[in-house]
Amino acid sequence: MSMFKWEVVDPEPGVAVAPHQRLPWSKTIGLGAQHVVAMFGATFVFPLVMGLDANLAIMFSGLCTILFLLICSNKVPSYLGTSASFVASVAAIRAQGGDSADVTGAIMVAGIVLALVGVLVHFAGARLIHRILPPAVTGAVVMLIGFNLAPVVAGVYWPQDQWIALLTAAFMVFAAVTFPGFWSRIAVFLALIFGYLLSFAADLVLGPITSVLGGATEATEHDRVSWAGVQAADWIGFPSGTLADGVDAVHGPSISLTFVLLVLPGVIALIAENTGHVKAVAEMTGDDLDPYMGRAIGADGLATAFASAFGGSPTTTYAENIGVMGATRVYSTAAYYVAAAVAILLGLCPKFGAIVNATPGGVLGGITVVLYGMIGLVGAKIWVENRVDFGLPVNLVGLAAGIIIGIGNVSLQVTDDFQLGGIALGTIVVIVFFHMVAWRHRATDSGEVTRAL
Repeated sequence: MSMFKWEVVDPEPGVAVAPHQRLPWSKTIGLGAQHVVAMFGATFVFPLVMGLDANLAIMFSGLCTILFLLICSNKVPSYLGTSASFVASVAAIRAQGGDSADVTGAIMVAGIVLALVGVLVHFAGARLIHRILPPAVTGAVVMLIGFNLAPVVAGVYWPQDQWIALLTAAFMVFAAVTFPGFWSRIAVFLALIFGYLLSFAADLVLGPITSVLGGATEATEHDRVSWAGVQAADWIGFPSGTLADGVDAVHGPSISLTFVLLVLPGVIALIAENTGHVKAVAEMTGDDLDPYMGRAIGADGLATAFASAFGGSPTTTYAENIGVMGATRVYSTAAYYVAAAVAILLGLCPKFGAIVNATPGGVLGGITVVLYGMIGLVGAKIWVENRVDFGLPVNLVGLAAGIIIGIGNVSLQVTDDFQLGGIALGTIVVIVFFHMVAWRHRATDSGEVTRAL
């Protein structure tokens, strides 16, 4: 049967719809739109945080989702939105003087590495990855990536408008925890709208604010919300314009070994994300998706490399869309093709992109102070879910140094013109120190150590 022929079904609500099935097109389009809403907030917030073009990210999320579905033969229903795994690395690149071309060049190489890992997993099996990157190590790397971002919030976003940031953060926490069902899953998007409207109201009531805008060195008086760019933008057209650092929104990558080393730890996070995603989808659908594990990892790597080659953002499979499937019990890949088409159309609306790019710094401060903490705590979540035993010295002592190096931006001068530091050095130390002592312990099939030999 062709990948593009779905069995048409229309069961009662609550009855599962398999990946190879679809509802009538009228209902499938509605579900596709729901998937767009679910991925929407994070997919354009993370490009803003990384200094890349949100319109381009939205458009490539659609293109990359189609690429992913094709590589996985429509067996793994997934949406590829913007990945947060490289946010800390991007901040480190920019702190060292790199521009957007350096950012996308480094991420493109990381995408190629992830694709090669996918090929390896496809032929060797997922057990090899678990041996090299057991949950103890993966959790530590994800934790240091997230917490390494704390200075970015404190030094860039929060000072632009501290009260808007605080109120936006409070709203996001409240929405994510107390809003019912689907609405809690789009808390990032709702917080952005809340902060945007709050900033607009503050301009009307309180007038301009004096603060240091992102990238500036001196405080200036300015409105929180400026729509000059929105008014000048066209309704229809390809993503264009210039990013804050002077690089064109659509640009070719520039590759530097120093910057590549900074982003490679993000590959570990993406391996963990994709592996967890495939397992979650398999559990929901009841299908054996282990044969597609390597394809899924490789497809995400190719998608990341493809998007970065044109100045787009890195991608990953989205948990938000797993939530939509869990709530609706509709796993049809047809709905994802609809979502991808809608995202591509949104990416072809420059005025939409201009509205996104006008998001006030204080709003981003409120969102990122929660998001960055959540990224770090995902590492702890990996430990808890896999019952990592910190009573074992291999887990406690073996990981400790690398985590502090990553969070504290400790550096190691290798040569006169090359140094390792922060996330890159922390990740290397975590992996090397752990395996340096893990040989003395028994390991499960998942790669987790249990007790001393």
